[in-house]
Amino acid sequence: MDPLAALPASEAVDPLELAPADWHGYPHTLADVLPAASVALGVGSGAPGPAVPPGDSVVVLLIDGLGATLLDEYADHAPTLRALTSTTLRAGFPATTATSILSLTAGTSCGVHGIIGYSFRPGDECRTRGSRRVLNSLRWTLDDASGPSALMTYPPALVRTERGSLEELAAEGVRVTYVMPGEFRGTGLTMAAFRASGQFLPAVTPDGIREAVLTTLRRRSRHRRFVYAYYSELDMAGHIHGPGSAEWLEKLRIVERLVADLASELTDGTTLLVTGDHGMITADRAIDIDTAPVLLDGVDAVAGEARVRHVYATPGSADDVLNGWASYLGDAAHVVSREQSIDEEWFGPVVNDAVAQRIGDVVAVARGATTLTRSKRETMESMMLGHHGAWTAAEQLVPLIVASG
Repeated sequence: MDPLAALPASEAVDPLELAPADWHGYPHTLADVLPAASVALGVGSGAPGPAVPPGDSVVVLLIDGLGATLLDEYADHAPTLRALTSTTLRAGFPATTATSILSLTAGTSCGVHGIIGYSFRPGDECRTRGSRRVLNSLRWTLDDASGPSALMTYPPALVRTERGSLEELAAEGVRVTYVMPGEFRGTGLTMAAFRASGQFLPAVTPDGIREAVLTTLRRRSRHRRFVYAYYSELDMAGHIHGPGSAEWLEKLRIVERLVADLASELTDGTTLLVTGDHGMITADRAIDIDTAPVLLDGVDAVAGEARVRHVYATPGSADDVLNGWASYLGDAAHVVSREQSIDEEWFGPVVNDAVAQRIGDVVAVARGATTLTRSKRETMESMMLGHHGAWTAAEQLVPLIVASG
């Protein structure tokens, strides 16, 4: 059965899909931002990457859900963001918050840092107790977003073991400051992504973020400085109301004012880098895994999110699961084996052996504006209008906005 069989051929495939074979057209990813910032601060190796002006302070402001395609489409609402856009980056695959934050702070793709999606099943080497279960890496919970804490079962230091760019900055004497919601302190994702020692300044609102960043920059220091700041509400508006909705545009205008204010008040020698962790599409059709028996036959666990799925087969069932998913989904999704996804470098040019075992036996990437939902196991996520994770340009591409003091 092909869920898209009734659609005209022109609607069956998204013409703006950015498949792995086309990624060379966007050679820089979020993983290149901190290495470039290190060079700007005089402590990096000079590896090729996006251009960042030299100075003694760098601020990276991550706007959750700020996609380059959406910014182009709604540029009239964000003239400062558009005018200061230096280049376009790929978020990396999958284009989802937990993976992208690790790619940014570690300076590597997820095949090395190991956070391979919104949720996945870590290997035995990461587990300290109990049986192997799915880890929701955004919430650091077991099984799903509302499950019990996974901190004791999957300690962040075991799930992500590689040293990254942020730790290297701190080791070179760069003073690190984190500006993010106070509730993030001590969470599994924070412990996995932000392992460098630094000052933590809680801030949620645009005014709070602006004040925390500028106060840090105005404080006299003999040290080079790196500030990471985060704003979440654009993403939330997109998930609930859809990207491009009136509610989403209101948040985009708030981001515009925040960036314009910061850019106008930067101290001398400071560079502001603004980017997103992913873009977003509005879903227009859903295929419900939980009500399609063929998609559950021989399946031990389903992880990932509605645009990218990791499917873990019961022993000996991987080929049958692959064939079942590919046959049922047809043109609605790219469906491949773990081995093919690694060979085609979906998760980056290097995939460590331990990370490879976290990838589903089968990986499915939704096409067009299709979602692979789970109405029974992921009720909240299945009701969202906006989604991300897959290969469309709207999901994959993010701007790199640069301003200097």
